[in-house]
Amino acid sequence: MLRKTSTACLITVLALAGTTGCAEAKPGERVRIQNFSLDATEVTIGQFREFASAVGLVTAAEKAGGGYEWDAGWQLRPGWTVYRPYGREPSSPDEPAVHVTWEEATEYCRWRGGRLPTLNEWRQAAFTEQRANPKDGFERGRTYPYPVGETPDGMNTNRPDAWPVHAPAGTTRRGVNGLYDMGGNVWEWLADRRDDQALTAGGSWWYGPPQTMAEAPQWKPASFSAVYIGFRCAYD
Repeated sequence: MLRKTSTACLITVLALAGTTGCAEAKPGERVRIQNFSLDATEVTIGQFREFASAVGLVTAAEKAGGGYEWDAGWQLRPGWTVYRPYGREPSSPDEPAVHVTWEEATEYCRWRGGRLPTLNEWRQAAFTEQRANPKDGFERGRTYPYPVGETPDGMNTNRPDAWPVHAPAGTTRRGVNGLYDMGGNVWEWLADRRDDQALTAGGSWWYGPPQTMAEAPQWKPASFSAVYIGFRCAYD
C-alpha cells in the first residue's frame, strides 16, 4: 500500500484563510445548501456500526471475508471491513466508513432519513460558496477549483500531509460551505447510477489533487467495497 510522508497539520499554512491549524467538525453535523442539507463530514465507522446493529446488517465485505485494496490490481484483503478498515482496530470510531457498497450506503442514508447526494448537488456544495457569512476566507457566490479553495493545500491527498492513510472525520481543512473532505480522504458514493455502476466523487488519500476537482468523478461497480470509498448523506 502506498504511504505518504507526514507533516504536522497544526503547522500547515492555510494560505487562503490566512490561518494555521485544522478546525474540526463533529460527525452528524449538517450543512444547509439551498434546498437540501449535506453531512458536514463523511459517515464514520461509529455511525455505521449503530445503523448495522439496529437493522442487523452484515456487510458484503464481511461476507466475502474482506474488502479490496489496489496493489498492481485489485486485491482482496482478508479481515479488512468497515469496522477494521486496514485489518486492525481503527485509531478512532470517527474514521470514515469504508468497505461499504453503494447499496449499503444508500440503506444507511435512508435509515437516517436521507439519501445519497447527486453529482449536481455534490458539485454545487463542494465548489460554490453559498453561505450568507462565509468563514475561512471564502467569498459568497464564488466558485473555487478545489473543495478547499484556490489551492489543494489542507486536503488529505497523496501529497505530503499529516495523514498517511484516511483521516478521522472533521480533522482536515474545512472547505467551501464549511464542509470537510469533499476533496481527498476517501471517494464518496453518489446517487447517480449507470447500469451496474455508480458514481464516486472527490478523490482519496491515494490520489492527487486533480481527482478532487469537479470534472473528475469516477464510475465504479456499485457492488464494490474498497478501502478508498466512503460516503455522506444528503437530506431534503
